[in-house]
Amino acid sequence: MWLPLLAVSNPGAEAALRSANNGFVLISAALVLMMTPALAIFYAGFVRSRNVLNTMMMSIVAMALVGVIWVLVGYSLAFSPGSGPLAPFVGDLRWVGLSNWSAPYGNGQLSHGAVALFQATFAIITPALISGAVVERMAFRAWVVFVLLWSLLVYIPLAHMVWAPGGFLGVDGLGALDFAGGLVVEMASGIGALVATLMVGRRRIFPGPGSPPHNVLLILLGAGLLWFGWFGFNGGSALVAGNLASLACLTTNTAGAASALAWMLIETWQRGKPTAVGVATGAVAGLVAITPAAGFVSPLAAVVIGFAAAIVCSGALQLKSRLRLDDTLDVLPVHGIAGMLGTLLTGVFAMRRVNPMGADGWIAGNTSQVWIQLQAIGITAVWVGVGTVVVLQLIRLVMPLRVNDRDERQGLDISAHGEEAYNTEFTG
Repeated sequence: MWLPLLAVSNPGAEAALRSANNGFVLISAALVLMMTPALAIFYAGFVRSRNVLNTMMMSIVAMALVGVIWVLVGYSLAFSPGSGPLAPFVGDLRWVGLSNWSAPYGNGQLSHGAVALFQATFAIITPALISGAVVERMAFRAWVVFVLLWSLLVYIPLAHMVWAPGGFLGVDGLGALDFAGGLVVEMASGIGALVATLMVGRRRIFPGPGSPPHNVLLILLGAGLLWFGWFGFNGGSALVAGNLASLACLTTNTAGAASALAWMLIETWQRGKPTAVGVATGAVAGLVAITPAAGFVSPLAAVVIGFAAAIVCSGALQLKSRLRLDDTLDVLPVHGIAGMLGTLLTGVFAMRRVNPMGADGWIAGNTSQVWIQLQAIGITAVWVGVGTVVVLQLIRLVMPLRVNDRDERQGLDISAHGEEAYNTEFTG
């Protein structure tokens, strides 16, 4: 989140500017919130029809649970300055219950309430992304507890370290650049997904011939809605309705389009024809990769980042298949790897003449920014990896992480929720 410090001397103009910027951030928050049900639709298209509702519920419960956690303690712990030796790593409880919702944020052009709502949507979608790695076998009760503990113990401190004033990894600390969540959302979800995949275990049908996506139309619909919502995700992270938001939206669309196009070309070269699932996956990979860079790089650099995301992530998918890693919906190859790639390439292509609040990258003569970005990637991977292990081990002490054989064969829609997405004659 990057807030320009603009001086406005006219009280009437200042009030109008505050109103406009609050409105912009609230609209952006609505777009990002829509991305979680969009993700649920996207994921649901990939799984077997008997697991559609459970897959979607894993995202929807994150909206409910994190939406409450964020108001109670989440925003305060993530974005308050904190105090004492822990201040670079986590905030304090001075804003518990979002008691500061009407107070001015930063230079007074926004309210804390608008920023808190916007940031809540990021906190919601991050654990929802992890669900794609463990769908079709993780117990729903264990998942609910995981969302609660992981959000409190892993996500909130990471958000503070990257985005809060004085944070350990951000501009006041290490100096890492993460405009809209390459570290906090994408890498965190990818590393969390890897750990969850290994600790929950493979599906009982894996490895094997597998099952094709049960509804490609849902995949395309979900991907399209995610692309649409990403304008709020990245553009809204400028926190003001100005040129920086315009740049972030432009680079976002450009990288998503470039990656989708590159993925089509790769599939045509490898298989002789492009697939709808491949194009959707490519678009998401490009959108993920541009997320940390969106407000720091030029539109031309976004083309390069999008093409690089398609090449690297398609290769990561093939490697995942050879390693027989049952990350069901490819959270690590698409979100984790693309998040790392985008964070690293931010250190290459960032330019202060594009965004004076950022830093110059390698092509602008500052080779040290690449090293800073690499350090941030490593620290994030360790923090999320260890934290996710701890959370899952705690849960395992009191309940099983996965369903039994019978429930997995029957499908989690019936066993966990007592409902079916489709009439039985259409169930696959």
